Amino acid sequence: MNKQSKFLIAGFVLSLFLAGVVSNYASSNPDGLEKVAEDIGFLDSAKEHTNADGLLADYGVKGIENERLSTGAAGVIGVIATAGVSTGLFLILRRKNGASK
Repeated sequence: MNKQSKFLIAGFVLSLFLAGVVSNYASSNPDGLEKVAEDIGFLDSAKEHTNADGLLADYGVKGIENERLSTGAAGVIGVIATAGVSTGLFLILRRKNGASK
């Protein structure tokens, strides 16, 4: 295994750890936009978005009751999905440019 592969695998494992474990320690305070909406007084007029009932809505996995586990699982799913899509795109682009391994 070459250095580049080791580096990519280490980065992937670190990303999984950060998303699955460390994300549970993120601030629970509202983000900037939500805070301004609260301060100005129009937060109550906000509507739910289209995907509010989705599988990964609100930084969790629907159906997992434990909040910490739900948040961690959502992070891990996000990292795996991002890695899968980006790897697929990179492989397609590499083939189109004529590079081969």
